[in-house]
Amino acid sequence: MVFKRPEEVIGNHIAKHQAQRLARMVMAYDFERRMNPFAELGGFIFTFMGDGKPGTGKTTLIQMMAGLIHDYCQVAGYPFRYQNFGVDNIDSYQGKSGQNAKAFIHHVMDPSVIGFGTIDDIDQIAGKRGDRQSSAGQQEVTAVLMEAFAGANTVVRGNCTFGMFSNYPENVDDALRQRAGARFLVDGPKTREDYIDILHLLLGSHHGIPLGKHELYSSQSIKQAIAQSFSSYNRPAEPRLKEVLERVFEKFGDIDSVAALGTYLKEIQQVDERFTGRAIKNISDAVKVRSMDFDIPDEWMEVPDVFLAKDYETKKAMISELRVPITSNMVLQEINRYADSEFRYAGSSDEAAIDALVRDMERRHEAQRRFQDGRG
Repeated sequence: MVFKRPEEVIGNHIAKHQAQRLARMVMAYDFERRMNPFAELGGFIFTFMGDGKPGTGKTTLIQMMAGLIHDYCQVAGYPFRYQNFGVDNIDSYQGKSGQNAKAFIHHVMDPSVIGFGTIDDIDQIAGKRGDRQSSAGQQEVTAVLMEAFAGANTVVRGNCTFGMFSNYPENVDDALRQRAGARFLVDGPKTREDYIDILHLLLGSHHGIPLGKHELYSSQSIKQAIAQSFSSYNRPAEPRLKEVLERVFEKFGDIDSVAALGTYLKEIQQVDERFTGRAIKNISDAVKVRSMDFDIPDEWMEVPDVFLAKDYETKKAMISELRVPITSNMVLQEINRYADSEFRYAGSSDEAAIDALVRDMERRHEAQRRFQDGRG
């Protein structure tokens, strides 16, 4: 793999921020205890879904995250294992695709290594249950991933993480998609500054075009961008979700209590029955991640004796000291982030199904017309 540096990822501020945080989180894994303090304290991202339109930078994000973990492992002297599960792992022989998926999971989850597993274009690899267009191999993969990511025997040690990436997450089985504990919205460059930065980066240095009035890469400052990005989720983006939030506001005013937040969740569930207890768990996990949303000092990753080589209890204590308090606004933002993505997926999925039915009806109508003309 060709690794990318964080500055080579333009835009995608929240996704880049979360990927950088997760790359450092996984490095807290203790090989003697075979457990990660982040997994014990809460806030470790075991599975995440990265979705965005084609060309927005999903592959670059994978290359950046893999590169960060690789470099940290080099410093610490830890074995690092990266593997991607792709369409070439889907086999025509019955049961073979499931075996390939199990081997992939076991390879990445090996407690003797730091692991990073990716499933790119998961909508093409894991089939929706009940979808007649999905092959038997795709259905096998879905079953294996569901069991591995949130099954009765799933043990999250914190030595590895799995990323599922897709341009069309609405085509992923609902239950499998909800097993993604975090959502990385990969939306690419957004601002004028982003587009200048990415053009400069991709043009390279073999040209004489002046830069002009622009401070290169200044808008890629993570802290500034993240504060703006999270605050944008004080209000949801999806129209149906906005209506739900307005109803709760009318009843409670400011949503600053557990009762008000719980009522908001129930109102969402009444609009979308797929918003189940697993969704609440994912939101709670995301909130815990936010409570762990602190800058792990660079020296912790650069000098092994400072943090990486410490014993488990010392690591846990060092991490606990940096935790930030959980606030009602933090919970509200995470509810809006998660629900926005679910409503977006459901809306896209419903529209795709309706479009397919309309095309079938139009073809049937045209066939009937030609048949009548032929008889007449």
